[in-house]
Amino acid sequence: MIRGKLLLLAAAAEASLSDVSEAASEAVSGAESGTASDVPTLGDAVDAIVENPQETLSALGEFFANMGKSLMGMLPKIIFAVVVLIIGIIITKLVLFGLSKGLGRSKLDLTVTKFTSQLVKIVLYTLLLTIVLSMLGIPATSVVTVIGTAGVAIGLALQTALSNVAGGFLLMINKPFKIGDYITTNDVEGTVAQISILYTRLDSLTNQAIFIPNGMAVNATIINNNTNDNRRLEMLFSISYDDDFGKAKGIIENILNMHEKILHELPLMIVMKEHGTSSIVILVRAWCRTDEYWDIYFELNEQVRAAFIENDIKIPFEQLDVHIKEK
Repeated sequence: MIRGKLLLLAAAAEASLSDVSEAASEAVSGAESGTASDVPTLGDAVDAIVENPQETLSALGEFFANMGKSLMGMLPKIIFAVVVLIIGIIITKLVLFGLSKGLGRSKLDLTVTKFTSQLVKIVLYTLLLTIVLSMLGIPATSVVTVIGTAGVAIGLALQTALSNVAGGFLLMINKPFKIGDYITTNDVEGTVAQISILYTRLDSLTNQAIFIPNGMAVNATIINNNTNDNRRLEMLFSISYDDDFGKAKGIIENILNMHEKILHELPLMIVMKEHGTSSIVILVRAWCRTDEYWDIYFELNEQVRAAFIENDIKIPFEQLDVHIKEK
């Protein structure tokens, strides 16, 4: 009885499902005499192994021999599939390399080229996997069905990830920023280094990598400091109430007029902004190139301070006057 079951398993290793079903019905009808009372139990199998060890070993040997023959019969197909897989990987890498070179020479934005390369890579490898599985005897329709079913299941489990994928496509379409832009969003800021399918990477001024989910980037307020070619510089300077505002204004105006990086064709503004607690606050506005903003900002701070000291204009600091009354 055990020998008959092992032979049945050996037949299953080298036959299709329909053949296995037919062989199973024949083996069961021959071994059981067609009655439900003769159906073997686990105890019967154990007793048969103990009572007839040689017959059991012989049946196991025949089973593994048939299994080996089945594997040897499939070996050429497996080898061919592996060869196709290796060649497919090589071809895919060559296609991606050529695509990267072609997109690099095109006039497309760097953000679009990198995103397109990632998307094509996923599609090509998925297609290669489908072809290899089909060569191993797995129908392509079954592979597509499995991928579709898995996609639905994964989609339900990873709704946030899918929203990030959709966000990546929206970033490609709307282009609120591109690689190389300095942006502020979600309480973080930095230079855009990469826009992938799921995340946008920023490099901060301290060289820290910041990863923002694309879904959040699409729905958040974004300040892009590089969209416009020119940017208005806005600075505040304080002078003492005892100093001459007109003199201080003339000093600042002279510095701005002498600075080579200031865009002089655009209007300057130097006004008294407010009477502060311990100083007069001067508001300065001037235009410059966006990529030179911070260089000019720091240079003007140094130059105005040096000019104020040279012209004996005091830069006040907050102080507290305490008056003591004697009784």
